[in-house]
Amino acid sequence: MVLNPTMPEPEVVARGEAVSGLRKLVEWAVAARAGDLSERVRRRASLVLLDDLAAIVAASSEPQIADAQGILIKAAGAKEARVLASGALLATREQAAAANGLAITWAELDEGFRPLPCHAGAYILPALIAEAEATDASLDAVLVSLAIAYEITARIAKSYPFHRLSIHPHAAFNAIGAAAGLAVLRQADATVLFDTITAASTLVNAGPFNHAIEGGLVRNVWTSIGATAGFRAADFAPLGIAGLEAALHEVFVDGFGCRPQPGQLSLNLPEGEGAFAIEDGYHKVHACCQYTHSAVEASLQLAEKLRDPDAIDRIEVETHARGLALDVRKPATVLAAKFSMVHAVAAVAARHSAGPKSFDLHSLTDPVIDRLRQKVVLKPHDNIRPVPNDRPARIHWVLRDGQRLSASVDSARGGSDQPFSETELLEKFATLTAEVFPAAGDVSRQVLSGKLSGQPWRRVIAAYTS
Repeated sequence: MVLNPTMPEPEVVARGEAVSGLRKLVEWAVAARAGDLSERVRRRASLVLLDDLAAIVAASSEPQIADAQGILIKAAGAKEARVLASGALLATREQAAAANGLAITWAELDEGFRPLPCHAGAYILPALIAEAEATDASLDAVLVSLAIAYEITARIAKSYPFHRLSIHPHAAFNAIGAAAGLAVLRQADATVLFDTITAASTLVNAGPFNHAIEGGLVRNVWTSIGATAGFRAADFAPLGIAGLEAALHEVFVDGFGCRPQPGQLSLNLPEGEGAFAIEDGYHKVHACCQYTHSAVEASLQLAEKLRDPDAIDRIEVETHARGLALDVRKPATVLAAKFSMVHAVAAVAARHSAGPKSFDLHSLTDPVIDRLRQKVVLKPHDNIRPVPNDRPARIHWVLRDGQRLSASVDSARGGSDQPFSETELLEKFATLTAEVFPAAGDVSRQVLSGKLSGQPWRRVIAAYTS
């Protein structure tokens, strides 16, 4: 947008704050890269890394993933980085990043940032691990770069929140996360890192959120495209090919209509033992949108009491506003099923599980699930409280004989308020990867414990995929 003399003063101030805040953020990032992560942050970064690796592997056996990855790595050139699928084929770093980026959100089991919609790890890691393998960077460098790039990405998401489900975060922040991770790993100075982010902010997608709700599978391509765009931004910024200094503001405010909070870019940046944004993430064991998880957990409680889905006549769901939007009753794709509150609670009632098989292709046509989907009634929850109790659910099963079974969950497990234990998460990682990479579970334990500190990432990922 061209500045003009009639621009309102608040707009001029907001733009100036955005530029100043981003400069402070990149200066912090460069300084933080020279230090060491606390053991707390290192373990948290390790869990994010391992969770997203497992999510990629979990989706690798999906026929559409295998076919699409074959297209992406066709006629591969230099063998620089692994595609995390059966055979662990080597491709160029950009091809591997694009292929892994395609898979990372497919299973809906990747890590996310709890305060607002942003899966920073999924945007950063496909490009970061490919670059690290190609350049023989260390595991420690991967973890430091992940924690710092996560901070940058999450703060940008906080600064430009979407106040309704319009643009999907996988589209809005994908290139920024990938570019930030690459630039930090490459030890870019503050000027180059600033230019990388301004360039990347203009390379994001305007992917509509309803593509997730209604099952448009191109939504899972956005993290793949973001990885490729991230390489372009990080490669070209040192040449002076950058965005304008107010690019973030122009894209997210002028373009996407966000209500800016630019102070979030540099407010209380981590110092010493200060908390990193990566510590405020969440993990998932249910293979569906996190907005459904309280309802899923309440439904699982009821499934312990009643094992016969034929006894259920009606399912009443009291949920938060974003849960009410997930009302697709005939999901056409596995993505639509994962983003359907209706399907999620019906599948749990029918199968007593919210694992991947409750949202696979067969679940879409399962007659028991289909009958129950038609019996679901969504209602507004009457007690929405601040985070972490902003996504509550009450579930009522009304039985054919008139009985009424109820359960309530205010905050689903997985966030910092109710985290899964490291043992539980390691079990998740091992379960998701066992069929494709039997050694991955043991390597994951060694990464988390710090036993592989100082090892080249190339050696770590080779062991993981053996």
